[in-house]
Amino acid sequence: MDAVPARARAYVAGAVLAALVCLRPLPEADTPWWTVALLAGLCAGSELAARSARSCSFGTCYPVLLAGALLLPPPAAALVALPGALLSPVARRPAALRRVWRAAQLALAVGAAARVHGALDGPAAVAAADFPYALGPAGAAVLAFCLVLTLLDGGISVLADRVPARRAWRGLFSRSPAPIAVHGLAGLMMAVLWRSPYGAVAALLVLPPMCVAWWAFAQYHRERAAHQATIRALVQAVDIKDGYTRGHSERVGQASMMIARELGMDDERVETLRFAGILHDVGKLGVPTRLLRKDGPLTPEERRVIELHPEYGHEMVRGIRFLGEARAAVLHHHERLDGSGYPYGLTGDRIPESARVVAVADAFDAMTSTRSYRRARPVPAAVEELRRCAGAQFDPRMVGALVRALDRHGWRPAVTADGTPAGPPDVVPGRRGGEPGGSVGGGARNGVGRGAR
Repeated sequence: MDAVPARARAYVAGAVLAALVCLRPLPEADTPWWTVALLAGLCAGSELAARSARSCSFGTCYPVLLAGALLLPPPAAALVALPGALLSPVARRPAALRRVWRAAQLALAVGAAARVHGALDGPAAVAAADFPYALGPAGAAVLAFCLVLTLLDGGISVLADRVPARRAWRGLFSRSPAPIAVHGLAGLMMAVLWRSPYGAVAALLVLPPMCVAWWAFAQYHRERAAHQATIRALVQAVDIKDGYTRGHSERVGQASMMIARELGMDDERVETLRFAGILHDVGKLGVPTRLLRKDGPLTPEERRVIELHPEYGHEMVRGIRFLGEARAAVLHHHERLDGSGYPYGLTGDRIPESARVVAVADAFDAMTSTRSYRRARPVPAAVEELRRCAGAQFDPRMVGALVRALDRHGWRPAVTADGTPAGPPDVVPGRRGGEPGGSVGGGARNGVGRGAR
């Protein structure tokens, strides 16, 4: 959305008009203006705090917005969202358009939540503190809030970011209810206390614990961003040194993640294996560039030097605690089940599971990526080669998981040779020599190439 297409601007304009329609009955509504002003001020204050902290923590004012949806008529509830949204921190340009978009989006979502809550007689349940009945209308309001945000987010992804329509909404709604439900419970607590004899002062006591939670969440995301920056810097250094395989590391990370998900691993471990795939070749930074870019065959001495890159990589990352088992994958991703791999010649289950995942992902991407010295293999041919080598070089379970994931999600091979045209598939002399142990099934003739090193 940096350079916003005209159709996306029209979509934003439509959302703004819809939000204005939601506000239009406002003068006729029985509106407690001091409540609107106080809630809007709280939203604006939370956004200003996020802005001063340079944190784009989308959702910091959700409890206040949802409290407004449970306390106020729909037009007034929608109005609560506007000041904070128009003051919100924005990481990308055009800032003004993004703030207007966010204001319209939140106004529509909060207005929809208030309408659903009112239709289910939620305000009476809140006023009477009628539990557990009050949870039903409040839960429906939260779902309406999530649904409107999801629909609008998917639409802007299609029009502004050109995401295919079949993928734009995939996973958006399923990721929303859990975190927003927590905000909804806080909003319900605020609304019930607000209607109690203790009034707004008691309701505001809900916010300090939420602020602590926001702070902890922000710290987690800052740490995560630092982790990502560390990995990105290492991968960029490898890409600069060995431009022939640019993009290879990211794709191996993606394939490793696909395998891990297919095996049913939890999200934290899936992320760790993505890191393992991305960093598997970081040891190339310790290999002389002349060997990585050598066009002729390697001498035995040169081959031994290149085969040290897993150990170099492990030395580089072993002090990075958040990588966990990814460090073992960096060290052992060239081991083979039959013991003929390197650096230690491990066999079978003695090879760490993370390394067995990355080995399959690495070889698959090497086979399906076009390089300057040979064209890519078709995905079916690469899969057949992996199956042929399963049990000797690769773990059959990892191969099967990748095949199932490919059947479900597909794969897009990419050119990673700096745009240099590839030679004919059968040109072997153009193959670069720096490829020890990189072949699937052995030998230069199979054309897997150096990406599987």
